[in-house]
Amino acid sequence: MAALTEVRLLIGGQWRDGAERADVLDKYRLLPYATLHIASAEQVRQAVASAQAAYERWSLTAHDRGAILDRAANLIEQRSEQFIEVIRTEAGFTLSDSQGELKRCIQTFRLSAEEARRLVGEMIPLEGAPQQAGRLGFTIPVPLGVICAITPFNAPVNTVAHKVAPAIAAGNAVIVKPSSSTPNTTNLIAQALMDAGLPEGLISVVHGGAKVAHALIDQPQIRFFAFTGSTEVGRDIQQRAGLRRTQMELGSIAFTVLCADANLDAALPKIVGAAYRKAGQVCTSIQNLLVERSRVEEVQARLVAATQALPYGDPHDPKTQVGPVINVANAERIDGWVRHAVQRGARLLAGGDLRGALVPPTLLTDVPRECEVSCQEVFGPVMSIEAFDNVDEAIARVNSTPYGLASGFFTNRLDFAMRAVRKLHVGGVHINETSSSRVDLMPYGGTKDSGFGREGPRYAIHEMSEMRMVSLTA
Repeated sequence: MAALTEVRLLIGGQWRDGAERADVLDKYRLLPYATLHIASAEQVRQAVASAQAAYERWSLTAHDRGAILDRAANLIEQRSEQFIEVIRTEAGFTLSDSQGELKRCIQTFRLSAEEARRLVGEMIPLEGAPQQAGRLGFTIPVPLGVICAITPFNAPVNTVAHKVAPAIAAGNAVIVKPSSSTPNTTNLIAQALMDAGLPEGLISVVHGGAKVAHALIDQPQIRFFAFTGSTEVGRDIQQRAGLRRTQMELGSIAFTVLCADANLDAALPKIVGAAYRKAGQVCTSIQNLLVERSRVEEVQARLVAATQALPYGDPHDPKTQVGPVINVANAERIDGWVRHAVQRGARLLAGGDLRGALVPPTLLTDVPRECEVSCQEVFGPVMSIEAFDNVDEAIARVNSTPYGLASGFFTNRLDFAMRAVRKLHVGGVHINETSSSRVDLMPYGGTKDSGFGREGPRYAIHEMSEMRMVSLTA
């Protein structure tokens, strides 16, 4: 039997053993594939202290930061096979999902490199105020210092990239606490950054669960927390952070609206992909598909055929399109929610029996709104079809939940599209795309219980910087 991979801590530029150990499972086979080193409170303190010291020691130019990020992107690309194999094993992603995740990570690094080189402030027209003749004013962006990134299992390289690369582009030091379910990809990213020339201490990695997260929040030197995860955990971090700045990308119940005039040939393949990629474990995966009543029967028939045709199972099989969810406990929860909905009157159009952490691609209709699959975030390969009679009804349904991350809206009518843009209470409205549509350079984030702040390199860099006012008097 091959030795398990050791997933260690990165502190002060050195890989270190943790105070405790835990298994990291192959998500399909449910067997240990790696040993995770968990940080003690003292090791967390050391990581923060070394990050602060590195931030104070090193002052990289914008050119240097951009060059390091570009080199890191190239190294990650060169090591694609290693990254993809780790993603498939520890996240349970299929080959296509793993490849897509890695390509986006590389792109995010390159976008951040570009943004590092064009950070600018603005001129302030001080002479426009009374008695200010001869005064010149401008702002400059300056880094905050130490950034803490707490990242989830469902985007184990790209979400890390969306926090780490902008932090470095802005001139900060960054400490990452990745999900304990998918820790090794973060270590690979950190190693690529160091191999690309990032000075030691400017990137640190600490592993562990809630205790490690709380230990990080208790360190006053950390100036900014970037978190992606559940709304419940986000609230806790926000309360503990106090006056320190945060960016929160939290839970969601994502809707996509399909109007009667929509082009189904274009829309339905996108909908199937958005519902079931990464086994539905995306904050913007389509959970509720709203279909105008006149097209419901046609849409149901076509989606049943498409869903039943999806190959699911072992993510190491290149033919597989839907792999397992992150663990057996979540699989059993999802399966229980589906069964409860059926007991309450929902119709199961596609799906099957649970097997380990593998939940078959599932399609429901006639789901009572009080059922969990309708009113709570499923985070699995389950989509429900719901009919509506007019656009205002559909908009009201989307707005009826506490969440507001993103929505898709398929229509060829400009008035419908603009009504959706103006009336939907979400962070992103995607016309003739699904709720899960995302280009990595765009601002990404939510409203209401889906959080605040924006990812996307340009926008994250500004969140991780502060504007310093400068005035000169002749």
